[in-house]
Amino acid sequence: MIQKAHQAYNAKDFKTAFELYTQLSNEGDANAQTSLGFMYQNAQGCEKDEAKALEFYTKAAESNQPYALFNLAILYTNGLGGVEHDQFKAHELFMEAATREVPPAMYEVALMLERGLGCMQNYSEAAFWYEEGAKRGHLECFNNLGVLYKEGHGVPVDDARCFICFSRAAEGGLAEGLYNLGQLYDQGVGCDADHDMALDLCRKAAYKGHEKAKSIIKSLQEDGKIVF
Repeated sequence: MIQKAHQAYNAKDFKTAFELYTQLSNEGDANAQTSLGFMYQNAQGCEKDEAKALEFYTKAAESNQPYALFNLAILYTNGLGGVEHDQFKAHELFMEAATREVPPAMYEVALMLERGLGCMQNYSEAAFWYEEGAKRGHLECFNNLGVLYKEGHGVPVDDARCFICFSRAAEGGLAEGLYNLGQLYDQGVGCDADHDMALDLCRKAAYKGHEKAKSIIKSLQEDGKIVF
């Protein structure tokens, strides 16, 4: 029945999906509880109810359902659903989800380790989790790992690896990755300097809303150095 519920959800038949997930949740299905919590959180097939979302995520997390752990961590990060903002609890939950192969959790736990949020700052551990997320195609993980290789935080400075990481993030269309790769081409770091390529990447980042890239493009336009 869980597959039928997923099919209904993916077809945007939220009414049917909600009914099926509710039935399965009552039978103790942790996957259904996670999905039901998500529907309550996003008002899909029901009224928005963050307290209900918390309730179902908590039930599913007791069974260590990976995405329930992740979604519960988001609630603690933002103080939603009736819980207090708690970075330490959020870090603990993100770590649990990360160890259960949830790429966005790998990114979040790495970010917290890099910044020392809810945990002791640890660049090498941050690099480990960014790399784990990157192995699974997470674009922000590629980008942030590239920054660590560029700055030598938790890993040795490695321009070649930095270039690869930013390239992968840029290939996926991540604005920050496009901008960072453009900076490498502009400075000739990890690659031959190519100012045309740098400008093209900066323009693409600007189109995607990257504020620093937009500022650079605007400045170049005002100086008459580029037309568009």
